[in-house]
Amino acid sequence: MESDNVREGLWPIRKRVDKVQYFLEHHNGFFYILTNAPVNDTEKMTEGYYLARCRAEKSLVDRWQIVVFPGSDCAIQDMDIFQDNLVLFLQKNGTPLFCSVNMPIDVDVQEPKELNDLNPWYFPIPSDLCSIIPGSNNDFMSSTYRLVVSSPVIPDLTVDYDLRKRTFTILHQEEVTSLSANLGTVGLQSNVSSIQQNLQLVENSQSWGDLSKLFSCKRIKVMSHDGVLIPLVILYSREAHRHGDSPGILYGYGAYGEDLDKSWCSERLSLLSRGWVLAFADVRGGGELSWHLAGTKANKINSIQDFAACGMHLIKEGLVHQNRLCAIGCSAGGLLVGAVINMFPDLFSAAVLKVPFLDICNTMLDPTLPLTVLDYEEFGDPNISAEFEAICSYSPYDNLSPGACYPPVLVTASFNDTRVGIWEAAKWVAKVRDITCTSCSHSVILKTNMQSGHFGEGGRFMHCDETAFEYAFLMKALGLDDITMGPIPEALQ
Repeated sequence: MESDNVREGLWPIRKRVDKVQYFLEHHNGFFYILTNAPVNDTEKMTEGYYLARCRAEKSLVDRWQIVVFPGSDCAIQDMDIFQDNLVLFLQKNGTPLFCSVNMPIDVDVQEPKELNDLNPWYFPIPSDLCSIIPGSNNDFMSSTYRLVVSSPVIPDLTVDYDLRKRTFTILHQEEVTSLSANLGTVGLQSNVSSIQQNLQLVENSQSWGDLSKLFSCKRIKVMSHDGVLIPLVILYSREAHRHGDSPGILYGYGAYGEDLDKSWCSERLSLLSRGWVLAFADVRGGGELSWHLAGTKANKINSIQDFAACGMHLIKEGLVHQNRLCAIGCSAGGLLVGAVINMFPDLFSAAVLKVPFLDICNTMLDPTLPLTVLDYEEFGDPNISAEFEAICSYSPYDNLSPGACYPPVLVTASFNDTRVGIWEAAKWVAKVRDITCTSCSHSVILKTNMQSGHFGEGGRFMHCDETAFEYAFLMKALGLDDITMGPIPEALQ
């Protein structure tokens, strides 16, 4: 609506269409629209987003001009608009990237451009394994854009990017006291010519601390059951890791289009120093739009098979001992891990299910619960026979195997959780103890927090307590509670 004519009411930009999304920003008389809407009336929605615009006038909002397509090997995820610059959030082969384009953009109505035709500046980043989070960039007139950049081996960096001069300034890096002497320096890198090229060193750049001398961190692709390659990030200590003998944890989520958090986390040092391997599986169901849809509804089985394939790869390649692989899943990630345990009960030697979504059939049949109807888009509508059968086929609670041997599992629940009912964890644990192997079921533990909600209790120290409890459980389950995997490297003590 117009601010000086509020009585006229809101303007509809486009009619709602199933699975089509629109994100609008205003800039000097235009609405810029990030969307996956069909390019013309005869096409289906596009697999990814492209940028369009229209005049910010009520009579002209339906006359769109396509500004730019991302290109065949890149996806646009979000945008920020300023007076003189457009900042685009991108992803290429699982790697997050940011770039800026000068505003205003000259639009060729006859032939839409690709991103590289607009002479974008790709923000320098330290590696292709980084997690990038925008800071508070609320000043429309500013030419400075702030990001927090980190990776599993790079402590958090706060960086200001000057969009006009195309330079950057490192403002701060999180200090890791015990490892400060082992911080190497890495020159800032950037895709200065094309997103298709490898990262290249920027001359006369600043540098920041990097722990890659102590820890190996790499991204590989693992083939799933249907031939699709699944990104897997693997982290371990170069000194403490023992090939074929180390314990490991596989993390997974695979829902709602969310990627796993692979930013710097000092809590991991405790496990890395003991030789543990930490692996992060970006299974289908997370990530950008097409990857997300490939793991929803009837395709949810893809997420489960992807996670199992990543676990088997860690064992096959000797990165983790076959009797020392663990799994951790939170919320919808608990559904993922629980389903894999049912299908492959010998794959994991222990697991932690944090506020897990385990009784999906009964929950999805109760529309009075807060998230049930919203979750129809993610997991399927049980009122549709085919979708109900798909849900039943992998539901962790409904597919427990009578008499089977299950690994030790720590299941956590929160009394004030409004997203996943406390009863789901309680029902699953009770049924495991009732119908599975009586010897193994004693090692399935329910831990209930009577004060917290879905995201746990607030405060740094409570979070540390919860993490320490989970780590202690896994070490106890693997018989590593009284010993370390060899001496702790001096640099990590």
